[in-house]
Formats: sequence, C-alpha cells, structure tokens
Amino acid sequence: MNHKLTLVLLGAAVALPAFGQAPAAPAAAAPAVAITATGTLVTQYMFRGQRLNAGGFQPTIEAAAGDFTAGVWGNFVIDDQVPGSSDPELDLYGSYTVAMGKDLSIVPGATLYTYPKADKAAGFYKSTFEPSLAVNYTVEGIKFTPKVYYDVTLRGATYEVTAAYAVALKDLGTELALTAQLGTFLIKDAANGSSPAVKSWGDYWLLGASLPVQVNKESKVILGVAYTEGRDAFTKQGNTPKSVNTLAVGRWVASVGYSVSF
Repeated sequence: MNHKLTLVLLGAAVALPAFGQAPAAPAAAAPAVAITATGTLVTQYMFRGQRLNAGGFQPTIEAAAGDFTAGVWGNFVIDDQVPGSSDPELDLYGSYTVAMGKDLSIVPGATLYTYPKADKAAGFYKSTFEPSLAVNYTVEGIKFTPKVYYDVTLRGATYEVTAAYAVALKDLGTELALTAQLGTFLIKDAANGSSPAVKSWGDYWLLGASLPVQVNKESKVILGVAYTEGRDAFTKQGNTPKSVNTLAVGRWVASVGYSVSF
C-alpha cells in the first residue's frame, strides 16, 4: 500500500543491545495479532504529487497477523480545506507478504478509498477501489520497492518505485529513515458521471526523512519531513484541449506522530 505521505515517512525504531550484556531469558511468544495505533499531524496532505488539503490529523489502526496486514487510515482536515474535497477521508487497506528469499518478497494488496462527504454532483466519487502488487528487494542495505496500482473505479494505473535506507544513530538508540520515491499515473475516468470521460495524468516525486524516538517498549514518537512535487500533470475531457492540473504542486510537508503497539 502506498498510501499517503505519512505512511511513507513512518520509520521503525531499533533496539541496540548493550555490549557485554548477559544473554537474556527467552522472550515470550509474540501475540497472534499485533495491533498498532498511530495518530499523526501533518502540515500538508499530499497524494501522488497532488495537494488534497493543508493541515490535517491522520490516524491509523493497523493489525498484523503473520504475513497478513490490514488497517484503517483516515484524514481529517484541520486547516485550509481544498474546495470539493472530502472531510473526512477513510481508507481500508490490506496486504499479504510472500517471501521469495532472504532479500526478496512479493506483496499483493488493495485499498478501498472512501469519501463520505464527497459531492457526486460536482464529479467526485464516494469511493474507489485499487488493487496493487509490489516487489521488495534489498541490496546493500537499500530496499527497492517497485509497485503497480490499478484503480478499477477510476480506470487507471499508477507505476511507482520507492527506495528506502536506514542510517543507524547508535548514540540515540534509533535510526534515520531516508526515502526517495518516483511515480507516474494515467486515469481514464477522473470525474464521476462525466460524459465524455475526463482523463488525468502526471508524474510525481518525493524525498523524505523520518526519525522514530522510542518513548517506552510499546510506544514511540515519529518526526518526519519531506518535499514532494507533482509535475507534467494535466486533465482532458473528450476532444477538448488539455488543461493543467492545478492540484499538482510542490510542497514541504512536516509531520509528527505518536504510535502505540498492543
């Protein structure tokens, strides 16, 4: 799932054992289902290079059982709502990781995007459904993730590649997670109920960093910053000339989140 910018930025804290420490007693078996709740404040809501809103609160509840992960992600506008956008947005997602080797895995998944207050008369959708397929491959500590999405409601594909690298900060007992992302999309039915159909296409990229700070065994604070930009983005209806997609912009995004695991 590519979800939104906050999910791209969330890193994982690491535990660094003390030098010379005696072997610890065997750890208790991990729970069959691990649940993580995260609340994040963001200065901008950017999705694939498009600015959907400004400041917002983005909560997530995620459950993991073995190789299966499922969750609910939301966005609630705090400031500067983009006209016509839905407040809130609530998304259901799931994925399954198939290990193909030590450094290789395949991850099929899907996301149901829902917009409860979207104005259908203005061309917005109440919901869309997007299956996806990703490949994770790690080489020299860099995790590469090419991923393809296809939204069956919007009738369009997104192609994306992400590279992630973690820099250990031993003195702080954590790591700095660095992320780079590049993507492109082509949607054939961008406006609900439009005839002829409205096409939308464009490119986007992102550079980001996040720093998890462990509060205790079960919780942490995640600080993030990124710059993301949409480029060469246009819309076109039927045979009319193409128009610039004004949602595609470049923005700095700062985020702070608090995560608790059960």
